[in-house]
Parts: sequence; C-alpha cells; structure tokens
Amino acid sequence: MAVFRGDPCGIFCILLTYSAVSYADYVVIRHLIIPTMSESLIGAVNVVIFNVVIFLMVMSHLRAVLSDPGTVPIPKTSLDFSDVHNGRKMSKENGWTVCMKCETYRPPRAHHCRICRRCIRRMDHHCPWINNCVGESNQKYFIQFLLYVGIASIYSIGLVIASWVFDQSSDSGGSHHTRMVHSIVLVIESILFGMFVIAIGCDQMQAILSDETAVEQAKKQGSYRANLSKKDLLAEVFGKGSMCFWLCPFHSPPSTDEVTPDDLSA
Repeated sequence: MAVFRGDPCGIFCILLTYSAVSYADYVVIRHLIIPTMSESLIGAVNVVIFNVVIFLMVMSHLRAVLSDPGTVPIPKTSLDFSDVHNGRKMSKENGWTVCMKCETYRPPRAHHCRICRRCIRRMDHHCPWINNCVGESNQKYFIQFLLYVGIASIYSIGLVIASWVFDQSSDSGGSHHTRMVHSIVLVIESILFGMFVIAIGCDQMQAILSDETAVEQAKKQGSYRANLSKKDLLAEVFGKGSMCFWLCPFHSPPSTDEVTPDDLSA
C-alpha cells in the first residue's frame, strides 16, 4: 500500500533532493561530458553508467517515500484501556505494549511517530528526506538510496577531475568560465551530500548489526537479540534470498507474519 505524508518539511526536502539530482545530471552531461568526451566512446559509457546510478537512486528513493514503513493497524473494534488511563501499566506476555495515542496494542520494537501519527514496526527514525519513517518495511530502500547517492557523489567528483585533466580545448572564453562555475558548485554539492549519506549510512549499518534501532539507542535498551548472527540481521532487512537482490530497489524486503491488534484483543 502506497503512503505519502503531507508534512511540509518532508515535501520541501523531497523537492530539494530531486532539484539537486537534476542539477548534477545536467552539469555532468552538458558541462563535463559533452565538451570533453563527446568524441570518444568513454563519453557515452560515462553517460550510461551515471544515469543508471541516478535511476537506481530515484527508484530506491521513491520506494522509501511511498512504501508503508510498517504501520501498526488500528483495531476494527475499539479496545478498553480504562486501566491504562487510570495509571496502570498493561502489556501482553509476548512483549506487546499499549500506545495511548493510537489507542491500540503495538508489537515489540514498535514506536509512535508524532509526524506520521501512527505506531511503526521496528521504527528507526522519521527522515524528512524521504518524508516518511524508516521502519521494518522500507529500511532496505532507505539504505539503497544512501548508497546510490554516495556513489553518484563520488562519480561526479571523479568526472569533474577527469574533464579538466583530459580537456584538450584551448577555449578560455565564457563557456570555459561557465563550466568552471558549474564544476565548483557540483563538487561542493557532491561533498556535502556524500559526507551526509556516508554518516547516515554508517549509522544505519551499525544499528542493523547491533540489532538496536535509533529509538532503542536513545532509550539505552541494548541489543534486542544478542544471539543472532550478523548475516541473519542483514538478511532480515535486505531479504533472505540471493545477496544480488540486496541492492535492487525492485526486490521487496522480506515480509513478516503480522499479528494485528484484533488478534490480541480476541
């Protein structure tokens, strides 16, 4: 089920993201490859490779934005939480707790997001850059998006360097200065976005391998399952099939056997 949040900050970040991506693609093709590599096969190869990376980045971003992160369903019938309203803590034997904002039971590791206004399964954090929570069902796409942004950033800087190193033209007029300005802006953009996604990506991988989401780290709850191997933790996010699909935004993450609040209240 596709979702889209109406958060103004998130919508602005999405527009900023696609503006930056479009600008980078424009500069790479118009001001780097065409003036310096258009007469060789390597120019066409770089255009294809760079745009494949951009395509994978956009697809993984769209899936992270539009995928349900793992919203805990609201029960079909209202539940009686009068004891909780009176100050008594209530939890199920299997680790489910009560969310008083959603007025429902929620599974272990689920937390309430004040922006989405729902409880999210294995919620890590709410990210304005995808205008969505990073949770059980879309964390794979979020990490893919970070990876492809990082690759595009490094590739862009490499193309800037190559275009100036192998530039054989003697033109020092307006087009030369225009290309220099665009190259400088692209390098600054690539460094900023590259450093940003590397930091977040390392944080995400650390959270997965330690089996502790950002929310759990803030609460100092420790690792959720100490005996699970690193490979199993990664497979839980990216899928238990072939590792070739771990970087593919068209392959859905593994589904979990969902227990609904109605099952608990029965």
